[in-house]
Amino acid sequence: MVSDAAWQAFLADEITPRFPDGLTVLDAAGQWREGSGMIVRERTKLLLILAKPEADGMRRTEEIAEAYKRAFGQEYVLRAITAACVSF
Repeated sequence: MVSDAAWQAFLADEITPRFPDGLTVLDAAGQWREGSGMIVRERTKLLLILAKPEADGMRRTEEIAEAYKRAFGQEYVLRAITAACVSF
């Protein structure tokens, strides 16, 4: 389990510097099946980032995922990438 303080530090140190223009963090309930077949449930964070495709956003999101796995001993971090039509 990642404490609120640890999450806030990770957000400040790893995520915000890579996406200083903004992002959204939502609290969620996650679950997945471990290799042993056991279903694991825990609090989780859903991080939404909008980035221009040509602005190396893919690399920065991969860096965040890898940093999270290292920092919190996670086996997996889900990243979903999709195109979106937005207006600023």
